[in-house]
Amino acid sequence: MIIQLDKDITATQKEKLREQLSGIDYEGNEVKTQFGEYLVAVGKKDFDIRSIGMMAGIRDIHRVSDPYKLVSKKWKINDTVIDLGDGVKIGAGHFSIMAGPCSIESEKQIESTISHLVENGISIMRGGVYKPRSSPYSFRGLGMDGLKMWYAKAKEAGLKIITEVMMVEQITDMVDYVDIFQVGARNSQNFNLLDALGEVDKPVLLKRGISGTINELLQAAEYIFSNGNEKIMLCERGIRSYENAYRNCFDINAIAMLKEKSHLPVIADPSHGIGVRAFVEPVALASIMGGADGVIMEVHQTPEKAFSDGQQTLSYKEAANTYLKMKKTFDLRKEFGKM
Repeated sequence: MIIQLDKDITATQKEKLREQLSGIDYEGNEVKTQFGEYLVAVGKKDFDIRSIGMMAGIRDIHRVSDPYKLVSKKWKINDTVIDLGDGVKIGAGHFSIMAGPCSIESEKQIESTISHLVENGISIMRGGVYKPRSSPYSFRGLGMDGLKMWYAKAKEAGLKIITEVMMVEQITDMVDYVDIFQVGARNSQNFNLLDALGEVDKPVLLKRGISGTINELLQAAEYIFSNGNEKIMLCERGIRSYENAYRNCFDINAIAMLKEKSHLPVIADPSHGIGVRAFVEPVALASIMGGADGVIMEVHQTPEKAFSDGQQTLSYKEAANTYLKMKKTFDLRKEFGKM
C-alpha cells in the first residue's frame, strides 16, 4: 500500500497515521523524494482503505500488491517523464536516443563524437570513463580527468551526458559532471550503490542484470526510489543464455512487460543486446515497436580502432542512417497506437 502524504502534513498527523497502521498490523516506511512524500505500508491484513484515506494529512492512498511498490504502475496514472532541462525529456511520448563510444578515449575523439551527434540532432552522449572489463589488462577508462574534459566540451555544445558509476565512493566526485548516472549490468544488484544513488538528485539509468529477471530489475529500481530519487530509467540490454552465436539474448518481451508493470521509462540497448554490428539496427527498430521510450547505442568514428566493444559499435555513417530509421519507427508506432 502506498500512502501519498500532503506536503504540509504535521508531525502529529504522521504519528496518528502510524498508530492507525500499527493497529491493523501494518508497518509504515517513510519515503521522501524530489517530488513527494510517501508512506509505504506493508502488511497482510485486509481492511477498508477509506479508514486511512480519510485521515488528515493524506493526499491519496493506493493498494499495490506487487513486492515493488513505488515503481509499480498500479498507483500512478501517468507514466514518469524525466526532464533533463533545455527541452530534453525522456519517457511518455518523448523518444530519446543516447549515442556515443563505449569508452571515452581522448579529447580528439570527444570532439569528433560531439560534432557527429550535433549534426544529427542527438541530445544525449553516452560514454564510459570507468569501465568494468572482463580482463584486468583491458583499457579501463580515463577516470575523473576524462569525465571533466568530456563534460565541459559536451556542455559547451549543448549536449547531456550519461556515464557509468561503479562504486559508492565515485558518486561525490562525479555528481557535478554527470547528467545521468548509469548502473551497469554487473552492478544491478549492488544495493549499497543503489541506496546511495537514491540520495542523489540526478537521473539514473538502471540496466538489467546479466541473468536478472524482470522482477529483480524492478526491485532494484525500488531501492533507488525508496531512498528518495524518482528519476529512474529501466534498461533492457539482454541476458545471458546458452546461445553463443551473439553476445546476449536481447529480450523484447521484457520491454513490453516493463511498460505494463512500471510507470518508469524503458530504454533499449541493442549494442550490448546482440553484440554484432550488422544487427544492431534491426534490433533497435524492433525494440521501438516493442514499446521502448528510447535507445542507447554505441557509435565510433572508426569502430575497428575502438578501445572496447568495436564489434558492436556503429560507424558515424551507419549510425546516422539508424537514427533516421529509429525516429520514423517511433512515429509509425504512434500512428499504430491511434488505430
